Amino acid sequence: LFRSLPPPSSSGLPPLPPAVAGKHFTHIVVIVQENRTFDNLFATFPGADGTRTGKTHDGGTITLKKSNLESKPSPHNGFLFWSRDYNGGAMNGFDTVAVGNLPGTYVYQYVDPAQVKPYWDLAKEYVLSDHTFQTQGSGSFTAHQDLIAGGSAISGTEHLVDYPDDRPWGCDAPSGTWTSLINEQNNFQAAAGPFPCLTYRTLRDLLRPQNIPWRYYAPQVGYSFAGDLWNAFDAIAAVRSDSNEWGTNVIWPQTLIFKELTAGTLPSVSWIIPDYANSDHPGNNSDTGPSWVAQVVNAIGQSSAWDTTAIVLLWDDWGGWYDHVKPPGALRFGGLGFRIPMIVVSPYAKQGYVSHKVYQLGSVVRFIEDNWGLPTLGQTDATSPDFVNDFFDFSQPPRSFEPINAKYSRAYFKAQKPSNKPVDTE
Repeated sequence: LFRSLPPPSSSGLPPLPPAVAGKHFTHIVVIVQENRTFDNLFATFPGADGTRTGKTHDGGTITLKKSNLESKPSPHNGFLFWSRDYNGGAMNGFDTVAVGNLPGTYVYQYVDPAQVKPYWDLAKEYVLSDHTFQTQGSGSFTAHQDLIAGGSAISGTEHLVDYPDDRPWGCDAPSGTWTSLINEQNNFQAAAGPFPCLTYRTLRDLLRPQNIPWRYYAPQVGYSFAGDLWNAFDAIAAVRSDSNEWGTNVIWPQTLIFKELTAGTLPSVSWIIPDYANSDHPGNNSDTGPSWVAQVVNAIGQSSAWDTTAIVLLWDDWGGWYDHVKPPGALRFGGLGFRIPMIVVSPYAKQGYVSHKVYQLGSVVRFIEDNWGLPTLGQTDATSPDFVNDFFDFSQPPRSFEPINAKYSRAYFKAQKPSNKPVDTE
């Protein structure tokens, strides 16, 4: 059904109702990057829980190599590989997972801070969380679901895990596409789940009755590999089948966020997904990811929305890279997964603050729910800790915004054509 309907063109900005003020913010913007652990990007950040060494399965220790952001191979990051890395909680199995023709020791790396300077500059100026964990030890598909639904439970006993076995990862997938499942005891069932056109509730179902406007800015499904993999709402039947939402609330290309900010029409809730070329996904042979994020943040900071906005920047999954911190709690339904970086930017964010408290992807969903007094979706958002009282100081006047320096300009991204490059299926 869905593949027979070409996605509508969204070259402009379909109208939305005005943004609605919440308890603390009128706008919450979630910027999603790709496939990095905390140690991979912030191993040497002052005051953070990073490391320069890693453990190997034979009891040895290996020094993490300072490396480029660009990585030609892409490490494995499905659940079964995650389990080997996790190694019963010892966090020392990473060297047992080969990376193509390279040994598993390849993933013991940290990125040269000079190559991710915009991220470090944001972390130094605002809030860096060093104990945010992916909800599952899984790939991008479920991570993006976690950011709109707080989880991927399709029943009380089974959750989705990893990714569909064909793309696009959603209602536009070819007939015969299946998802994979995991139960509470972490038993993995490959291709045993439903077609990836799902019926569980998302934040859309909470925002819509309250007339709280939202948008999901992403590359176009069917015309971009990033759009085929990272558009979470393509997997939500209620949105994909609604012509009043698909192309209006879910909108492409992702660079329309700049036009929205110039027009002064930023919705209350936004998710911003990069083109593959501007993601930090290993294997894309690109260094533009930090500049992409910096230019989105700069556009928000220089807009009329700045004083009433919180920006949550995070990386969707661990990407196969080494991390030394064991996920807390009992391992259930494949999680918690490994650490991912999270940076929160706001005129009310504490300055230069590194938080060591434990959060997960569901905390972002809860942040949105609590800000507008919405009910819970009943997935991990119901139990995830909220970070409002940790990250923000509302007794201070809103700070003025100082632009983040970046290698690539906003004009570069606005003029950039979609990459349409093949991407791995993780």
